[in-house]
Amino acid sequence: MDTIASLFSFITTPVSWVIVQFHTVYGKIFGPDTGWAWGLSIVSLVILIRICLIPLFVKQIKSTRAMQTLQPEMKKIQERYKNDKQRQSEEMMKLYKETGTNPLSSCLPILAQSPFFFALYHVLNGIATGSTIGVINDSLLASARKAHIFGAPLAAKFTDGSSKVEALGASLTDVRVVTAVMIVLMSASQFYTQRQLMTKNVDTTVKTPFMQQQKMLMYVFPVMFAVFGINFPVGVLVYWLTTNVWTMGQQMYVIRNNPTPGSKAQAAYLERLTKHVTSHGKARKRSERTIIKAIVAKGRDRNEFERKFINGLNKAGLAAQADGSVVQSESQAADQTEDGTSTSAATPKRQQPKRQSKSQRQSGGAAASGGKAAGDAPSSEPTSLSKSDEPEDAKPAEPAKKQSGGGTRSKAQSGQRKGPQRPKSPSKK
Repeated sequence: MDTIASLFSFITTPVSWVIVQFHTVYGKIFGPDTGWAWGLSIVSLVILIRICLIPLFVKQIKSTRAMQTLQPEMKKIQERYKNDKQRQSEEMMKLYKETGTNPLSSCLPILAQSPFFFALYHVLNGIATGSTIGVINDSLLASARKAHIFGAPLAAKFTDGSSKVEALGASLTDVRVVTAVMIVLMSASQFYTQRQLMTKNVDTTVKTPFMQQQKMLMYVFPVMFAVFGINFPVGVLVYWLTTNVWTMGQQMYVIRNNPTPGSKAQAAYLERLTKHVTSHGKARKRSERTIIKAIVAKGRDRNEFERKFINGLNKAGLAAQADGSVVQSESQAADQTEDGTSTSAATPKRQQPKRQSKSQRQSGGAAASGGKAAGDAPSSEPTSLSKSDEPEDAKPAEPAKKQSGGGTRSKAQSGQRKGPQRPKSPSKK
């Protein structure tokens, strides 16, 4: 480990200088020889480094999502060239080049932290051995050796013997308890960070080998931290626990406000966004407009949660625009009067009549004709269906009605076809 740490000795001086500057500030508050002054100096170093690495973290998120998007295409390439590994690698590199994706981008924050991590380890190891390093002189070295965090010296390890721990002015029990608790917290925070990434921020509609790899790392990383943690000094455990807590909080913020499309986190986010937009009638934040703009641009390629979001806006009388804004839809505006009140409540909508069967239509027509006859004045003439008391011979013959064109036509008798009759062909003699 000393050989590896010595490779990063070029950054030891800047790291030790930053720690000394923070120690000067906290030493005036808590005292220069206290564990609070030195411990908070290490925590502040972590926060400063992570703030500088935020651009790399954003690039890591974009790269991870791009890799998730490419998983179906990568799986097709693997199946197509499963017997030709060289051609498979060439097609993979071609796919990365076409999409502008770099698989190593997801490891950038960890790789960027490595020099600072090993430099800090080298500084703390120098404190444990009593040798000056960087800008830490003899007076600062003596102050750091007196500093204890909950009874454990900064340079003490879980594997140290009782003689070495006593030389640092502490008991072996205190060192073992403090380091064990910090190792457990460090592993637990790493496990929870990876677990919330797998359970909330992964596209559940696509099953890929990438998900299996992430699930495996969820259990491997905590074990690795527990194994290597017993050889880390207390100050390094403070550094690593702080960076894990920072990563967990940073990831929770990203999952809540910028989730992966198709994930459970996106469903929860769009549900909150629907309530927020419908209550205010518009998208108030820039981040909200960015999300809405991306959803509108997808068109028919929207997933289930995005379609539900668009339908929720339409039901509320709102429409998402291409620029990410939300306006009142035209159909809702047409239903409102000039004073802003809705006309749909005052004017009932016209309902289409139900379709009736043939028997219902016939019975309805007969009932309508009967009702009309009942409402009119009673006719003195008997109907054709009623029986007459007078003989048929006594009935006067009705005159034939004149037709247009001067001709006459008798009424069609019962059983005779109505309309013009076809002339009979003359009989042959």
